[in-house]
Amino acid sequence: MTDGLPTPRRYQAIAALSFGTALVVIDGGIANVALPTIARDLGVTNSASVAVVTIYQLTLVMLLLPLSGLGERLGLKRAYQGGQLLFTVATLLCFFANSLPFLLIVRAVQATGAAALLSVSAALIRATYPAKQLGRGLGVNSMTVAASAAIAPTLGGLILAVAPWPWVFASAVPFALASLALGRALPDPAPRREPFDLLSAILCAAMFGLVTGGIEAGVHGDSPVIAAAIVGAGVLIGIVYVRRERRAEKPILPVDLLARPVLALSAVSSFTAFTASMTVLLAMPFRLQHGYGFTPAAVGAAIAPWPLTNIIVGPFAGWLSDRVPAGLLGGIGMSVTIAALFSLASLPPHPSWFDLAWRMSLCGAGFGIFLPPNARLIIGSAPTERAAAAGGLVSTTRLVGQTSGATVIAALLAMGVGAGVTPLYVAGGFALVAALCSVARLSPSIRQPRAVAVAGPGASGAPR
Repeated sequence: MTDGLPTPRRYQAIAALSFGTALVVIDGGIANVALPTIARDLGVTNSASVAVVTIYQLTLVMLLLPLSGLGERLGLKRAYQGGQLLFTVATLLCFFANSLPFLLIVRAVQATGAAALLSVSAALIRATYPAKQLGRGLGVNSMTVAASAAIAPTLGGLILAVAPWPWVFASAVPFALASLALGRALPDPAPRREPFDLLSAILCAAMFGLVTGGIEAGVHGDSPVIAAAIVGAGVLIGIVYVRRERRAEKPILPVDLLARPVLALSAVSSFTAFTASMTVLLAMPFRLQHGYGFTPAAVGAAIAPWPLTNIIVGPFAGWLSDRVPAGLLGGIGMSVTIAALFSLASLPPHPSWFDLAWRMSLCGAGFGIFLPPNARLIIGSAPTERAAAAGGLVSTTRLVGQTSGATVIAALLAMGVGAGVTPLYVAGGFALVAALCSVARLSPSIRQPRAVAVAGPGASGAPR
């Protein structure tokens, strides 16, 4: 088996993967700025228009793991490019949306295409780079995510200034076309010739959809009884599903990977880190506007140093992760984040832009140090034939963590404490859990004996 792609094909594949990543991130974040316009044009309330974002995120959470299993059987390259084609076709349908229900269907189809490519992207990154450069590749991917997240709101605002709202969604299509044009260079591992467990895929989607949807319904003021019943149904399905997956040789829900302590700790730390970051990013606009009188433009300028710093730090952290244990880097990154969160909680009574900028930059640096090494450990430690499942695990923990962060801040706002310092302390608690899980991975009993014992053929060796 070759170790990564030869050059210059490798660089073309990296470009194709970067354009695909930008497509998903921009499409997921750009819709926010268009919601008031969509609500006005379609004649719905502002609260109803939020479903345009919610349906996208919920579909991603539900389908990432099932589509990662399907992608292993169809072929990683075929799944990646097929997802982009589906996304492009769905985007064209946005121009025909004259009602909210039709737009929600289109957004769900867009998210299905995005989930198909996102579910196998990490496995393709692993097949593109030599093993000794995997961290560098994930660092480049992290930089692409941060840059795309930073430009999405600005891009959306510029488009709305000169064009109708469907063009906001169409803005991601050029990235899909560029990725498809370069896609011939992508690695094309042989697909697994095994039947696809459709029932397990349905149970997986139902578990995530019901639990996430029920929690969202509860925090947004729906009947607590109905919300609890939805969550309960999701939990019961989850129990049945996990028991079924534990008997599978290569399960869709990677319980085989999560049985390894080093990967379970990595997944928990990823989830809590993304919960912390989303809690802060959603809480700060409320605090700055309501507590300090910032304008929306000033809020954007104050938050911008976070993703901008991440763009710089992410690739460097990825490069370091090929040389330094992920547990050490993760502990350092989350320690920096905790310090930054406490500094944000102690802002002066009348903070200047600089007072906020260096604190937000410190947050960005902490997460930039943490994320690429953590992803490298999960993806690099999994056996080669389970790379897509490991990549699906990385993406799913990110999305579930972000959704949980949004739920946390919604609950804090409902309790009347979401616009103060409380969200920062809550985020600090999640970051502390991520730090402890990261440092725990340095234990030789977790890193070496069990990992080597169950790694099997095709594994990359002991986790770094």
